[in-house]
Amino acid sequence: MSKRIGPKDSELITQYRGGSEAAFEMLVEKYQSRVYTTIYLIVKDQGVAEDLLQDVFIKVVQTLNSDKYNEEGKFQPWLMRIAHNLAIDYFRKSKRYPTIIMEDGANLFNTLRFAEETVEDLQIKEDTLELVRKLIDELPESQKQVLIMRHYMDLSFQEIAEQTGVSINTALGRMRYALINMRKKMKQLNFAYDKNIYPK
Repeated sequence: MSKRIGPKDSELITQYRGGSEAAFEMLVEKYQSRVYTTIYLIVKDQGVAEDLLQDVFIKVVQTLNSDKYNEEGKFQPWLMRIAHNLAIDYFRKSKRYPTIIMEDGANLFNTLRFAEETVEDLQIKEDTLELVRKLIDELPESQKQVLIMRHYMDLSFQEIAEQTGVSINTALGRMRYALINMRKKMKQLNFAYDKNIYPK
């Protein structure tokens, strides 16, 4: 295996940090197709993928310019991780009503199916969604990733396994623990939360 790619990326990064815009353009040219493909396979929308591609390289520039970059010799994995995370963040923020099925088969949002949506109903939905996002954000990173990919992005466990580089059994296990942890957190908040939403 040749190790030429690693040092070359490092040299380009050093040159860019030294003021060479051309060096950064070379990095973009080298990886933009791969980054775009990775994002597109996740979001399955050309326009969104193009926007996120720009965001990836903006984040790279910000990191390099702030001297926070410390992945010496590992630029490609770091870059692809940014792409992957931004694609997942897109779904977490954009898909307002994910279908999250709990361990007992119940839909997390069954209680939100209102016949007529009043202002109060919409506020309850927003409050509940905000709570769910908060609970998801508090999950361990590996569990959060699988839950978002499954329920926000509608990926199969086979696709999740391929995207995250783990076995299907590992992906299934992470999903199971994510749901168990979500239920625990919801039970802890349940009494006070119900009281706030449905005051007598």
